Amino acid sequence: MALPPLRIGKYEIQYPIIQGGMGVGISWENLAGTVSKHGGLGVVSSVGTGYRHPNYVKLKDGRPIGSKYIHSSEALKRIIRDAKEIAGGENAVIGVNILYAITDFGRVVRDSVEAGANIIIVGAGLPLTLPKYAPEEDVALVPIVSSARALRVICKHWKKKYNRLPDAVVVEGPKSGGHQGIPYEDCFKPEFQLENLVPEVIKERDKWGDFPVIAAGGIWDKKDIEFYLNLGAAGVQMGTRFVGTYECDASDEFKKVIINAKKDDIVLLKSPVGYPARGIVTQLIKDIEKGTAPEVKCVSNCVVPCNHGEEAKKVGFCIADRLGDAYLGRRETGLFFSGSNGYRIKRLVHVKDLMRELVEGVPSGQDIPEGQEG
Repeated sequence: MALPPLRIGKYEIQYPIIQGGMGVGISWENLAGTVSKHGGLGVVSSVGTGYRHPNYVKLKDGRPIGSKYIHSSEALKRIIRDAKEIAGGENAVIGVNILYAITDFGRVVRDSVEAGANIIIVGAGLPLTLPKYAPEEDVALVPIVSSARALRVICKHWKKKYNRLPDAVVVEGPKSGGHQGIPYEDCFKPEFQLENLVPEVIKERDKWGDFPVIAAGGIWDKKDIEFYLNLGAAGVQMGTRFVGTYECDASDEFKKVIINAKKDDIVLLKSPVGYPARGIVTQLIKDIEKGTAPEVKCVSNCVVPCNHGEEAKKVGFCIADRLGDAYLGRRETGLFFSGSNGYRIKRLVHVKDLMRELVEGVPSGQDIPEGQEG
């Protein structure tokens, strides 16, 4: 089947494919700009932008100091502007992914809007205050949810307080990379799997309007995209698949880690954020288990739930420092997030070729059939 365009607010995306926002440093200007250039929606991650332009921030031991600098205003604005330039100019459509749990959430939303972000996508909590910080009608607001109930709470609150509804909603299942929106044990229950969540979220959406429902988590190829479109979704969000591209902003070491990962290496990990996160078992994970991981110092104060490093000390690692190390290419101390299908990435391809594969079903040589991964 030919893939239809995806409309979010006033913006029409040529193909119904959103590149998931991945921080620290996985999806910044190069990846997001190139995806938008080739017909998808490129999404910049707002997390940890101080690492991208350290000359804009104050550092301690190579780490951005505090929330002002870890989520740097100047760095984010430059990343968004550069992404637009890569995508074709100031009229190009670029999304920004912002975690509701980060410190300075409201300020980062305003930074994104002022830099020209067209679509704001927010996960890691129920973004009940998002419309307060982005009231502009030409900025599309897209929450990420893990249940129909979460969408109901958001719609009810936004409608009552701001007279606004989402311009789209992303429903994310537990096969996605990075943080999950549900407890560890729920990630394995049938009712929380994406194929069962999508119809329930669509049913809830129908009570409020006709904005698009976008499926995310574990989606790999055109066959998967068609499955969710046939289920009623208007589009899909894919993160991990785009890590396996030359244009991805991740370090070469990050890409090597995911290319070399086996299926059993990708597991749910504990996180200072309070919910499990899906990533790759590396030396860091082994050191955390042994209690020999790098000391938690909380230089950056990146997320509210961590409580200035208190939760990090409980799980044995600082998430900002360890994701920062992955971006810097430090394999021994880096934290490498991946969706459940990350092990199927066996070589790098260009975004242009990956988009062609996803849209036309023309293999880019990257897909390893299930059960034949060796």
